Amino acid sequence: MAVARGEDPLTSRQEKRAAPDVDELMDQYLSDHADKHNSASTRAEAKRLVEKQIRPRLGKMKVAAVTRADVAKIHQAMAPTPRQANFVLSVISKAFNLAELWGMRPEYSNPVRGIKRYPENERERFLSGDELARLGTTLREAETEGLPWIIKTPGSRHLPKDVTSRRTLVNTEALAAIRLLLFTGARRSEILSLQWSHVDMEAGTITMPARKGGGRKVHPVSEGALAVLAAVPEVSGSKWVLPRASDPDHHISVEVVESTWQRMRHHAGLDDVRLHDLRHTVGTFAAQAGGNAFLISHLLRHRNIAIINRYVSPDADPIRAMSNVVGQRIEAGLQGNGGADVVAMERYRNKKEN
Repeated sequence: MAVARGEDPLTSRQEKRAAPDVDELMDQYLSDHADKHNSASTRAEAKRLVEKQIRPRLGKMKVAAVTRADVAKIHQAMAPTPRQANFVLSVISKAFNLAELWGMRPEYSNPVRGIKRYPENERERFLSGDELARLGTTLREAETEGLPWIIKTPGSRHLPKDVTSRRTLVNTEALAAIRLLLFTGARRSEILSLQWSHVDMEAGTITMPARKGGGRKVHPVSEGALAVLAAVPEVSGSKWVLPRASDPDHHISVEVVESTWQRMRHHAGLDDVRLHDLRHTVGTFAAQAGGNAFLISHLLRHRNIAIINRYVSPDADPIRAMSNVVGQRIEAGLQGNGGADVVAMERYRNKKEN
């Protein structure tokens, strides 16, 4: 029948075999889009989910053959982790939009269209005064005598009685990273990738990466953050503020910092606190100290401040003042002075002027 219609079945079969599959689409999506247009953290998460979720389920399918039902099946399977499920949906959607642009699928045929995202509950966790004091005690123990081992005994709900005597020192670069996260409100990747060339101790600034790989911008930081940086020794031949102990050509790994945080939060009784919650703590303290939304957005370098910058040129001085107010409160909290007042911005300015 195909021959009677003037078609060539052999050519048709060859074209189908040569048509790109989803593995090829994902390779091109990562190299031509994610690597060029996404921030480092977004790129890393996209690559992880492509390898873990998308390739195993869709990789060998032809791009033109993927249906909405195929994508919905992946999304439904990831329902217990709604945020990741929605991120996977976003990756697939963008990749198939590009597939249309690259001629791999007909226009307006994106298989993600019509699939409803899961609701995501934003978690806003920050440290109370008592929790900050416990963290401060744990930091000092970790830096001096070390922390007890975390030992789980099979079949027992209790640790061995001598566990408190089994202490080991904690990675000093990881501890400095945690202190910098707390005093700056920075993102984890921003602190781990910090180089000495980004630090200006005299000006009291560090340059932070702009969102989505748009270069770096000078950012004023608190006296507490500068004190942490001043205590960090420079490793000869390494450009990193926090180099890897085994390989100074690379900065400290995420895994080392996260494992250190797991030990610390367990010892401090902060088992539900993530490293990212230190950033929430800075933002909350800034709001409680009287900072307006504009100042706080600049203090935390929120991604949407580019819109504000079109109309307002921010002055570094109030941002530095806010950073110092928050830093002073954090330092007081770490020292166990939970009853310290929240210093208002105006009081801070008057103190500096007198």
